This record gives sequence, C-alpha cells and structure tokens, in this order.
Amino acid sequence: MSIFLHRRPIRSPIPNIMRAVIQRVNNARVEVDGEITGQIDDGLLVFLSVTHEDTEADVQFITDKIINLRIFSDENDKMNLNVQDIGGAVLLISQFTLHGDCRKGRRPGFDQAAPPDLARRLYELAAELIGQQGVRCETGIFAAHMHVSSLNDGPVTFLLDSTRLF
Repeated sequence: MSIFLHRRPIRSPIPNIMRAVIQRVNNARVEVDGEITGQIDDGLLVFLSVTHEDTEADVQFITDKIINLRIFSDENDKMNLNVQDIGGAVLLISQFTLHGDCRKGRRPGFDQAAPPDLARRLYELAAELIGQQGVRCETGIFAAHMHVSSLNDGPVTFLLDSTRLF
C-alpha cells in the first residue's frame, strides 16, 4: 500500500490578504536577545502578516475585528466579551511567515508577503490603532528574531483575513 496520497492540482494563487492569528491568552511575552520587549496578562496574542497589496483599510478592518471580537467568557460562561470588556491587552507580533506558500515543493515561498517598508508601516499602524481604542498594545521588534511564549486560554484561536475568506 502506498503511503502517498493522490495530489490535487495547485489552484489559483493565494489571495493577497492581510492575515492574523488571534489567540486568547492568560499571559504572553516576546523576547529579543534575551530582553522582554512586550508582555501582557489576560488578552490577545496576535500574529499579523501583511501582503504587498494591503492598505490602511485592511489594517482598520483587522484591528477593529481584533478589538471587538467577543471571544472572552461572560458570567454565564458564553463567549460574549471583547478584549476591552475584560480590561485586557494585545501583544502584536509581525509574522510574515503566515503568507508562506507551502503548496509546491518543500521550501515555502514568500512572494505574497509585503516588502519590509510597507509591512513595518502597516504593522505599526495596527499597533497605533489598537492603542487609540483604549487597549494597551505591546509589540515585538519588527524583523527581529523573537522568542514568543504564551499560555493559551481555552485553547481559543481564530484566523482572520482582511477580505473575510475565513
């Protein structure tokens, strides 16, 4: 019996969309060169990836979703509260590898990831917009090698994109 599954043909290119992985956490932190650059207790750990076609409108959509997603439990143990409701914070990490295309070959391709200048600008805008909504936003260091640790609560993890594909 063959261990290889039938391969499906590769479909059209991956849509160029901003992506975020959101985890509800009891705590999270990021370190660069042994120094803590961002740390939160209850809140959201968000990994954000930007494409070369993303705009400020994509950032506004994603940050609005991050802030307003009702994924924290209320007094009846229903997901009914957002990060503001619980007085939580956001740890925002830039992670271009969310746009790694692993469909072909064995080495991911990163053609859809934004160039560093655009990615940095939109990532920093995301942190700024979150803060403007009254939510403390901690960050890693853009383009640095980081060590991220967290205690996922639930676990509760969601995928977001700026065009609402998922």
